[in-house]
Amino acid sequence: MMLPLLSAGAAVTERVSETPTDTLLFEGAILLGVATLFVMLFRRLGLGAVLGYLVAGALVGPYGLGLVGGGESKLAFAEIGIAFLLFLVGLELHPRRLWQLRKAIFGLGLAQVVVTGLVLTGLILLTQGFSWQAALALGLPLALSSTAQVLPSLKSSGRINSPFGEKAFSILLFQDLAIVPMITIVAALSRAPANPAAPPGGVLALYTVLAIVGLVLAGRFVVNPLLRLVGRYGERELFVVVGLLVVLASAALMHSLHVSTALGAFVAGVMLADSPYRHEIEADVEPFRLILLGLFFLAVGMVLDVNVVLADPLRVVGLAAGLVIVKVVVLTLLVRAAGKSWQVAFGLALLLSQGGEFGFLLFTQAADALLIAPQAASLFSAVVTLSMVTTPFLMLFARNLELAPGGEEAGYDGPDAAPRGSALVIGYGRFGQIVAQMLHAVDCSVTLIDRKPSQIELSGRFDTKVYFGDGLRLDLLRRAGAEEARLIIYCIDDPSVDAATLAPIVEAFPQAQVLTRVFDRRQLMAIDGAGVSGAVRELFESSIALGLMALGRLGIDPREMEDVEAALRQLDAERLGMQMSEGDLGAGRDYRFVAGGGRQAASVLEALRERRAAAKRAREEEESGAAA
Repeated sequence: MMLPLLSAGAAVTERVSETPTDTLLFEGAILLGVATLFVMLFRRLGLGAVLGYLVAGALVGPYGLGLVGGGESKLAFAEIGIAFLLFLVGLELHPRRLWQLRKAIFGLGLAQVVVTGLVLTGLILLTQGFSWQAALALGLPLALSSTAQVLPSLKSSGRINSPFGEKAFSILLFQDLAIVPMITIVAALSRAPANPAAPPGGVLALYTVLAIVGLVLAGRFVVNPLLRLVGRYGERELFVVVGLLVVLASAALMHSLHVSTALGAFVAGVMLADSPYRHEIEADVEPFRLILLGLFFLAVGMVLDVNVVLADPLRVVGLAAGLVIVKVVVLTLLVRAAGKSWQVAFGLALLLSQGGEFGFLLFTQAADALLIAPQAASLFSAVVTLSMVTTPFLMLFARNLELAPGGEEAGYDGPDAAPRGSALVIGYGRFGQIVAQMLHAVDCSVTLIDRKPSQIELSGRFDTKVYFGDGLRLDLLRRAGAEEARLIIYCIDDPSVDAATLAPIVEAFPQAQVLTRVFDRRQLMAIDGAGVSGAVRELFESSIALGLMALGRLGIDPREMEDVEAALRQLDAERLGMQMSEGDLGAGRDYRFVAGGGRQAASVLEALRERRAAAKRAREEEESGAAA
């Protein structure tokens, strides 16, 4: 009887091991583990997280080691991450701001999609032997760029509201709008039997307009009142629920109408841009956006058919390179024709030179419409994926071009135009603003420099002139008058600045004292030897101030609070001296307060108390002697 029971148990175990939940957990663990490894590696190499996700997905996917499957299903699910991204971008764009971008959206955006799409269609028709219908079904999707790659870069660097970022965003937004007519064109060219469930192109366009109007009304009359109601309860999880509800409901509405889900989420975000709860929603939705976008790029890597690449690698690589080159040339000429400098035009073209994620959707639709063979859909999907791999490298180059001399956008003055001042303040964010105010208080002439266009624009609204440029470059500092300045003060938030960066500046301008903000004690150790006159850890003083406030709320005697502050400063200075002399962050472990006091810390505090008591006794003896 035992053998049948064991056999039955084994069968049950085998069936249980094959449940969807088991597969999901197993594949999820593999994807997250490999993604973590490759993202850390590629970030370490300075290549960005996106490339790490793509390589990780290709490695573990069905065409790589085959550790996980179902790349297409995961890609469909992960596209929600793009919807979250567009929702967050919409939250930062007030409707009035969007109206101001209408010329860029329907001017430069329309020109980019139409001209690039037709050029690529013609090249495919001439070189690849496809029919004109197939060439059009391939060329138009290839004109699209990757919203999921470009927008996070612009958003994280604070350039989303700069003229450079606005042009990139305008083109990407029109590309999302262009998905509707592209779907209509492919459907009109279809050789497959008509799908009775799919609406005609005109009806689809009408649905899109009605859906946008519906989202606008829902945001004003449903979502905003709902947020006010949730705000009264003060429950954090309710904001999370409402934020997810808004994104998913708007995306689901557009998906049901065969329209871009990301467009629906973007409209919902714009409608909440002036809501008093915007920042709360943004903070709640951001983690989901990061996770789902990571999953999206993993899925893109998984659907890359390595066999197609290996079967004809020169053709695939050549097509990917050709795609990038053609898009760069066309967009550079279009932006240059719009009156921008060659540097800005070329930088923007490099930023948008890759294929887009919606190309996978349109290639699949073209295959279903019998316009192209499934092998052709796989081929051009591989081309788009390889073009995405080039993006992290081209983004670095585009960033340098944007900030190069002569690459400034219209309306941003370089430091050549600045009156010569006694002090240069590099970085006019929340830190630099306080420093500049204190210099202005004693009538010190100050030249303000920042490399973020969004910060320059914001400062301009408060009648503060900030000049555009990278204050770590010697040529720009000379143009700003650093050879005549008495102070060069770095208030930038950049933990990567080290002795190798600052030493040439100190040497080039010996008459000026160089002061700098540092992120933490590790960066303070990194700039050791640069010759700077002084450095301040950005949070040290404010954390001491808050600590003293906390002690006061506990009812600690003010004299005791003074002793604690003095002991902390003495211990920190001694510990920092040990760390810098030994080059070891772990040096001086005993020179800090820990639970139970800490041996060295307790002795320093006790010595301070004894000195205070001795001073008090001496003062009392002196007073009694004077009285006698």
